Amino acid sequence: MADQENRNDRVHDINISQEMRTSFMDYAMSVIVSRALPDVRDGLKPVHRRILYAMNELGITADKAYKKSARIVGEVIGKYHPHGDSAVYETMVRMAQDFSYRNMLVDGHGNFGSVDGDAAAAMRYTEARMSKISMELVRDINKDTIDYQENYDGSEHEPKVLPARFPNLLVNGTSGIAVGMATNIPPHSLNEVIDGVLALSEDPELTSVDLMEYIPGPDFPTGAEIVGISGIRRAYETGKGSILIRAKADIQEKNGKQRIIVTELPYQVNKARLIEKIAELVRDKKIDGITDLRDESDRTGMRIVIELRRDANANVLLNNLYKQTALQTSFGINMLALVDGRPQVLPLKEVLAHYLEHQKVVIKRRTAYELKKAEARAHILEGLRIALDHLDEVIELIRASQTTDIARNGLMERFELSHEQAQAILDMRLQRLTGLERDKIEGEYKDLMAKIEELRAILADEEKVLEIIREELSEIRDRFGDDRRTIITIGEDTFEDEDLIPRQNVVITLSHQGYIKRLPVSTYRSQKRGGRGVQGMGTYDEDFVRHLFITNSHDHLLFFTNKGKVYRIKGYEVPEQKRTSKGIPIINLLQIEPDEYISTVIPISSFEEEERSLFFMTKFGVAKRTQLKAFKNIRRGGLFAIKLREGDELHGVRLTNGDQELITGTRQGMSIRFHEKDVRSMGRTAAGVKGIQLGKDDEVVGMDILYPDQDVLIVTESGFGKRTPIEEYREQSRGGKGIKTCNITDKNGSVVSLKVVAEDHDLMVITTNGVVIRMHVAEISQTGRNTQGVRLIRVSDGEYVSTVARVNISEDEETLEIEEGEHAPEETEETPEAEAPDSSAEENENDD
Repeated sequence: MADQENRNDRVHDINISQEMRTSFMDYAMSVIVSRALPDVRDGLKPVHRRILYAMNELGITADKAYKKSARIVGEVIGKYHPHGDSAVYETMVRMAQDFSYRNMLVDGHGNFGSVDGDAAAAMRYTEARMSKISMELVRDINKDTIDYQENYDGSEHEPKVLPARFPNLLVNGTSGIAVGMATNIPPHSLNEVIDGVLALSEDPELTSVDLMEYIPGPDFPTGAEIVGISGIRRAYETGKGSILIRAKADIQEKNGKQRIIVTELPYQVNKARLIEKIAELVRDKKIDGITDLRDESDRTGMRIVIELRRDANANVLLNNLYKQTALQTSFGINMLALVDGRPQVLPLKEVLAHYLEHQKVVIKRRTAYELKKAEARAHILEGLRIALDHLDEVIELIRASQTTDIARNGLMERFELSHEQAQAILDMRLQRLTGLERDKIEGEYKDLMAKIEELRAILADEEKVLEIIREELSEIRDRFGDDRRTIITIGEDTFEDEDLIPRQNVVITLSHQGYIKRLPVSTYRSQKRGGRGVQGMGTYDEDFVRHLFITNSHDHLLFFTNKGKVYRIKGYEVPEQKRTSKGIPIINLLQIEPDEYISTVIPISSFEEEERSLFFMTKFGVAKRTQLKAFKNIRRGGLFAIKLREGDELHGVRLTNGDQELITGTRQGMSIRFHEKDVRSMGRTAAGVKGIQLGKDDEVVGMDILYPDQDVLIVTESGFGKRTPIEEYREQSRGGKGIKTCNITDKNGSVVSLKVVAEDHDLMVITTNGVVIRMHVAEISQTGRNTQGVRLIRVSDGEYVSTVARVNISEDEETLEIEEGEHAPEETEETPEAEAPDSSAEENENDD
């Protein structure tokens, strides 16, 4: 009966839903705080912190020999981390992988896994020690810089946080799944993150967007490319965002066939599974054109070779691989970390600010520790100085004392010394009584007093604390920093915030084979007429520059193709490249067809001006005028800008103000001048009317707007040119045969370009080999229409002029504008020299 009553006393009625709620919350907070989330101050989860602390306590530092991983794991789970050994070892393995951590915290010796997903060897086989940079996480840990807590059984103490002398949370990133929340912070460049901290310490008013000047985005250990910056900005401003990561791939040609070489993969992509996926797509015929797939990676780097059929388009196939495989992945950024033990989603500025505050605490506590230690030593030295000043009396007192305690008490009473000072006098060796030793004591005391004064000044002035932080961070950056591995590009599938893009004038070039790039406007310099020029673009497989112009990075670029379609992107969406680089395929920016190429590019700052129009001219001499606002809304896949007859192609487009005259030139040296109002305004898809009547085998090679007091510039394929006053070109009605504009000979070749220029303009002439020369128009001779001109650029055998660009320069050369040029015809034919008679205008059969 008594046992039953005792049992009833131990049984209590509870609300099961309340108990479940309470128990689950306790479990959830334990997972959140003690397992899954990093501390914002040192960027470490408890298991990472315990591994580094255990290795430091064991003396397995960067300057010591490697020790078995099993020994380290045993120390961690035995003293600090009451979980499975496999969990601890897998964590340590990841800290030793150069493809997982941007700056590895463990220096591993042995098989620690691979990017193919191979597991590390068992812990009994591998060895490890702290890396050099991880020593900076525990530096000054024994100088009372951080707080400690009891371990799981109360037998040991472990740090609540490490001093973390560099911002590890951003440098190495982290990921973890807690209960009801998860964190996913990407790694960053050590140089950039430290620069960001330094900038914030100088100006606390900086915003997260301001800090992007120093930290432009994540920097993954595997390199690759981040496509777009809007996701980065969203993540840095709010703590959450998504970025697109794309493998680094290059298209090469070998034995007449193209192949794709992949040298860098997106972060955390398994290379072996990626290759299996590509092979599966080829087997299932979801991707066509791949003939061979090889993994040629070795210890020198990654290399995946994808061989293609001769008829395969490498650019199209690569885009399909990006869409269907892990060659392109998204990384969801969630900057969740513990702040004072509570999980918070943090923007970039808050992450850096919390780290900076942690460093202030570390420096102040270290300074206070060193001050306390220095004051204690100075106190002892003051006692020794007193003893040395009364040496005979001290010796006599000690000799007269029966015990140590009597001697100590006697010294304390006689000279008003503390217990520590009296004991130090008793412990002093006789050698300290020499003159040299006495001088050392005096010198040490003076140095200590100066140090004490300095330490007190640091504690009294936060700016001095910040200066120490800056100095130590700069030293770490100089020792361990390296170049950025992940490049950030602007992609066609990303929506960008233009506030992040600087407004600047840039040179954009587009080659015959469709490679485009952006360059700083300062790349080209003026040269004298007839010079050899500067290499402006690397040429590959007989490729050559086809268009070259200068625009603002924020302008719209209208790309008109030979098929009569128009596409639109922003200037900053064209990737910036080196001067001699090939550029990227235009197909990566525009959804053009395989047999389609760009005939004209027009930069547009605004579509709102009612009177502005676009004037079109086709290869067959068909003209058309359409209001600019008709092209305001252009889909990513492009729109039709003009309806073309069979075999015809769109040659050129000009932006007009509604009341201008135009001149058109042909390959055989003919030209016609007429007013744009001769061509009535038409709809976007209209076919147009006849602009010039062409002779047999002739075609349009140039069309430009006439301006007062300017000249008509003619350039031929052999590098000859001349300028003729526009007065020599009488106004005619559209549709006529026109008049002669150039004397065509075997020496100068056919006409490749017609431009309207002024003497204060510059001219850029580009050849089929990619050679560029820039000259002043005033240096070109002014002659009549029937002359052949003077040499502008020397061309080699088989080399021809391909592009001519007019450069408008203001006095300070801040507002350069280059209009697009035309490409050279593939063949050169003899043309009649007789001037064709004028004829009346005749409308094209396809007049709208």
